[in-house]
Amino acid sequence: MRLQGKRALITGAARGIGLEFARAYLAEGAQVALADINEGAVTAAAQGLGAGAHAVVMDVTRQDSIDTGIAQAVARMGGLDILVNNAALFDLAPIVEIARASYDRLFAVNVAGCLFTLQAAARQMIAQGTGGKIINMASQAGRRGEGLVAVYCATKAAVISLTQSAGLDLIRHGINVNAIAPGVVDGEHWDHVDSLFARYEGRAPGEKKRLVGAAVPIGRMSTAKDLTGMAIYLASSESDYVVAQCFGVDGGNWMA
Repeated sequence: MRLQGKRALITGAARGIGLEFARAYLAEGAQVALADINEGAVTAAAQGLGAGAHAVVMDVTRQDSIDTGIAQAVARMGGLDILVNNAALFDLAPIVEIARASYDRLFAVNVAGCLFTLQAAARQMIAQGTGGKIINMASQAGRRGEGLVAVYCATKAAVISLTQSAGLDLIRHGINVNAIAPGVVDGEHWDHVDSLFARYEGRAPGEKKRLVGAAVPIGRMSTAKDLTGMAIYLASSESDYVVAQCFGVDGGNWMA
């Protein structure tokens, strides 16, 4: 098993991509702390995964919550070797309708939450003295602008930039920082995304989801499971020489 004996913390892990990564890491021999702001959901998710899964309540917009969550994960697992910064929010609106509250909320979670969770995890890894792996969840939206998605695109562009800077700084401590940029990932969150596009583009419910899936060169939207191979690789010793990179796992939507 490729992650035997490793200890991972995954934010936003009560559902979707984070939960699928937790399942994959456990299957590869790791212990996993599932962190999420929703206590009931993350507790149920960890219990559903069984032995080796630990629930941690964490609000990535609050430093005290980040620090407490990291400390709890370390106490339960005996250390921390892997962080996946997965917690994120999505919103969209035309430029002239963007609300400052929406901007503040997305940057607080997607950018500041990523940075300061990364920082807390890196401090723990440095103290342990055995290196580590940090994986930030970017997006194809961070590679380009989109007319209705300016703020979300900007947050994910910032995640890519933070990955590069943190990767260059932390590799001297043996900590590899890299990112995954998914394309369009099917899941319950897409009901919300589809409804927003329906509102602003005048589409019928479900139409936007069908169109974006059909436009992917591979012929469909991805599932969370499609991303697990890269997540395992970047968490394993196989990626020890990979530093400050952002990998597209998007069915061919973006050619780097």
